[in-house]
Formats: sequence, C-alpha cells, structure tokens
Amino acid sequence: MKNVLLLGASGNIAPYIIPGLEQHYNLRLADIRPHPGGKPTKQVDMGDYGQVLEAARDMDAIMNWTVVRQDPVASFAVSVRGAWHVMKAAAELGITKILHTGPEIIIPGYLHDHDIGDVPQAPGTGYYMLTKHLAMEICRIYARQYRIHTVCYQFNGLGPMPEEPVKNADHPPFTIVYDDLVEACRLALEIDEVPDYFQAFNMGSYLQQGKYTIDKARRILGYEPRTNPQRFYRRPVADA
Repeated sequence: MKNVLLLGASGNIAPYIIPGLEQHYNLRLADIRPHPGGKPTKQVDMGDYGQVLEAARDMDAIMNWTVVRQDPVASFAVSVRGAWHVMKAAAELGITKILHTGPEIIIPGYLHDHDIGDVPQAPGTGYYMLTKHLAMEICRIYARQYRIHTVCYQFNGLGPMPEEPVKNADHPPFTIVYDDLVEACRLALEIDEVPDYFQAFNMGSYLQQGKYTIDKARRILGYEPRTNPQRFYRRPVADA
C-alpha cells in the first residue's frame, strides 16, 4: 500500500473520506488541529516549510485538503504559501504524485453558458478565489519544472448521498458526494502519468443539468460518478 500524506485531515472534507481511503492507503494524517474523530494526527502548520517537509518524509504521495477562508493572513499562509511548501517538499524529497484541491474558479465567469468543461479559470477579484488561483499556478509551475504528476480537483460543494427525495431545491452544481470523491482520489493517486504533469478537473456527482461537464476527468482519469444522486430530485408528474 502506498504511503500517503493527507494534509487538512481535521477540516471540513477529509474526515468524511478518510475511512474510505484507509482501505487503500497507509495514511499519515496531518493538520494544525486535532482530528474530530480522535484519529492520530501529526500537527503541521502549512505556513512552516520545515513542518511540511518533515511530514512528507517517506511518503509516496501527498493530498492537500487544507483551507482557510475568513482570515486574510491565515488564508494566504495556508492556501498560497502552503501549496508552495507542498510542491517544494515534493521536489526536495522526490515525491512524484500530488493531489491538490480547491474551489471551482469557473462559475462566476460562465453563468450564461452550458457544457462548460476545460475552460480558463475565472477567479474574479475576491481575495479567497485569488489565493486559490495563485495556489493552482504555483502547483502548475512546480509540477512541470520538477516533473511532479499533479492532479487538481475543483468543486463547489460536497456532502453525503441523499437518503430521501429532496424538495424545494435544485441539483447543486459542481457538487460531489463523499463516495464519489473517495473513488476520485484513488484514481488521482493511481494514474501512472498526468499529461503535461499538471491537470485541473471539474468534479461532480450531479450532472443532469448539463452545465459543468466532467468529460476531461472521464477521458484522462476514467472517473465516473457511481451514486446518481440526482434521482432524489425527480418530481412526480400528475396525469392531466
């Protein structure tokens, strides 16, 4: 089993996918906070390169799930400097597989369109989106300079699979359910080569709207949602 460093293990996302990933990988969990479920976690400050470097030693791959939104100083340290530290550590240690994650930076620039796939990013002027966009560019540069096969997953939300019909709501675009995300992570870590060493992918489980496509993830990674959550949004049609 591959040894994988999972940064951001105590955040809003990782605790929900760790149980599925533990079946496939030896995970080293790291965060600045304790894990909410009590799992052993290495304390790592993403703004401190030495801590990121030590956490990455003896690892075969790194997954970065870290994020800070509200505090402008901390968000830059985690999102921008943290991404740099991950890629710098990978280059120094000879780690050649990275899974970077972040928000979609597409919706604001393409609200008028459909079938939106591998399009230019549109971060706008919001500070949070700009920090995440800078992080992607850092990852792209390092990946291509040091031949680090880097996958970047972008999404707008995630959550559990619905358990009953959903009322008074539409399909959430750019949203992926936990089970699909576990499979997507496995595909990112197992792919032999990433074209041009860096590729960003739309991630989603709700595809019936046809607005944001996952065709690139299908083509390169073989990703396909397994859960079909949109069936919970179907409406009964009364006879005339």
